[in-house]
Order: sequence, then structure tokens, then C-alpha cells
Amino acid sequence: MNTNTPQTHGQTAPQSDSLTQDELKTLVGQAALQYVVRGELVGVGTGSTVNKFIDALATIKDQIPGAVSSSVASTERLLALGIPVFDANQVERLSVYIDGADEIDHQGHMVKGGGAALTREKIVAALSDKFVCIADESKLVNVLGAFPLPVEVIPMATARVVRQFAALGGQAVVRHKNGQPLVTDNGQHIVDVVGLKIHDPLAFEAEVSQWPGVVTVGVFAFQRAQVCLLGTAQGVKTLNF
Repeated sequence: MNTNTPQTHGQTAPQSDSLTQDELKTLVGQAALQYVVRGELVGVGTGSTVNKFIDALATIKDQIPGAVSSSVASTERLLALGIPVFDANQVERLSVYIDGADEIDHQGHMVKGGGAALTREKIVAALSDKFVCIADESKLVNVLGAFPLPVEVIPMATARVVRQFAALGGQAVVRHKNGQPLVTDNGQHIVDVVGLKIHDPLAFEAEVSQWPGVVTVGVFAFQRAQVCLLGTAQGVKTLNF
């Protein structure tokens, strides 16, 4: 793994300080089109930034056979725009997976799962030759852990997993929606963990993934990003890891 300082290239789109976060998301979503291999399926993630990419992808939909999606929400958006969606079991590999992140460090390790799609995101990422992360500059951190860490768990294991995180110094709570525990696309629950500083993402991901009842931990170290398109006040900057 290359742990050198990522290469940063200049802006790809002119901006001013007056651009909103939504406009930054639009710019990085459009910039991601350059990584889509024409004639091949593209892996598509989940979230508000990815929605901007999906909208941009619709402008070249006649140049690709379709997409593999990481969530029901993204699938619905892709289909509504006339982009065919393939099941992950139908493909052996993808040239690229494009997704956002809740946090990304300077080696391309990420925290993901704010949209509760982390398990399917990790599956599609594992199928892909390259992970391109699209995010605004607020997501770039020196050490993972500022954003609550999502962990998808089997409901009967929730209390035990909460206690295991407490032993590591973290505080885990079950994510709720409309007054009830949120249920993921896979029928599981999410716990969000605060109070952790993840200095060794690879070791952390490997450890937590083995805890009984954990479906997926939202640290993406084994499936880290190779490229990050970062929306900044100076433009869309490209970081290569």
C-alpha cells in the first residue's frame, strides 16, 4: 500500500467561495465521468453526492451497458433515468466503482455508511478494479473517527457489539428512523460509534469484522480509494493514493 502523501492536481473546474456544498457535489459528480470506461458496466454507490454522479451518468447512458448499484435508492434513481441495473452476481468484475465517503484520510482509507448502505457498497467495491471517491473537502481528515462510525449488525447481537465498542473506548448507539431502529436493505440494524480514533484502519477493520453479529464495519481500508475527487473552493482537486 502506498502511504506517501497523495498527489494533488490542480482544479478541473473554476469555482468561487460562494459555491454551496450542493454545487460542489455537482462538480465532483460531473468530474467522475472521466473515470467511467465506455462500453463497460460502472459500479455506483449511494448518497447525495452519488446522486449528482448518477444525474451526470445519464448524459452518457448510451455509451455504457448499465450499472451495478449498492442500494435500493440508487437503483431506483438509475432506472428512473433510463440506466439499466445489473445484479452483482451477474458480473465478475467492474472497471470502476464511484461512491462518496463520510470521511477519507490521506491514504485513501474511508469511513462510510452514513446512508446505511455500507454492506452493499463494500461488495460492489470488492468487484471493482478502481475505487473513485467523490467528496467535498470537509470529508478529508488526518485520522478517521470524527464522523460516527456506522456498523451493520444482526439485531440480536446489538447489545453485545455496543459493549465491545465500549471496551475500546467508543460509545455506540442504535440508529433510529421514525422512532424505530432503522432497518437496512439487508434487514439488519446500524449502530453508530463515536469517541474512536482509528489510527490503523486495516487492523481495525480486520478486528471488528470478526466480531460475532457484525455484518459490516464502515471502515473501508481493504477496499480503499485509489482516487479522490475533492470539491474545494479552488476547484475539483484530484488526489491519487
